[in-house]
Amino acid sequence: MPVSALPRALSALVGLPVLLFALITWQVLVDGPLVGVDERVSRGLVHPDRFSELLADLGNVPVAVPVLVVALAYAAWHGRARGADRWWLPPLAGAVAMMLVPALVAPLKEWTDRPGTPAVPPAVGYYPSGHTATAVVAYGAATLLLLGTLRSPAVRRALVALCAVLVLGTSYGLVRRGYHWPLDVVASWCLGAVLLAGVWLVLRHTPAGRRTPPGVSRSTRRSSSGTPSSSNGPS
Repeated sequence: MPVSALPRALSALVGLPVLLFALITWQVLVDGPLVGVDERVSRGLVHPDRFSELLADLGNVPVAVPVLVVALAYAAWHGRARGADRWWLPPLAGAVAMMLVPALVAPLKEWTDRPGTPAVPPAVGYYPSGHTATAVVAYGAATLLLLGTLRSPAVRRALVALCAVLVLGTSYGLVRRGYHWPLDVVASWCLGAVLLAGVWLVLRHTPAGRRTPPGVSRSTRRSSSGTPSSSNGPS
């Protein structure tokens, strides 16, 4: 991506989700018109069944986080094996993004104090959806980290498609089962998008090439790899 296009990409990746999240949060706090629409949509979608419950479970920490942990470990091993500079930085960014999910969601739940749908026992603290945020960040960060280790475009597309299926499946299950209002889920998409944008930026600014061993210059590496030099003539 050209440097001049980076600010526009950041605006799309961060600015729009932040604005949408702020709008939804404001509507939830003041019980605005969007909340009324949200509740009507929920009444039309809720139909608790075993399948929707299984889909919702994809956002459970014991399900989603181990997937990310495996991706973190593989990305770290792959980067170290290739001798990449700062190989540890992308896995660290993915781990930090995941740790920020409860750190952000828990205070927001307490602040907004939103009650749950009629399909769950009376309680508050349903906004935003922690399960959705967990799924978005865990599966999304795992995908971003693994994309850099794959060469096949078909496999890369399949990985992105799988990530989308897991996140959308989790979101659908949460709404269909009645565990969350639709706006709870959409807000967590926005929150997750911002966190994943941070992981993406770290990946973009982390060199993927091999390290230069101490005491070995780049010109020495080029000569030793077979590049002609002025002293030995054509090879």
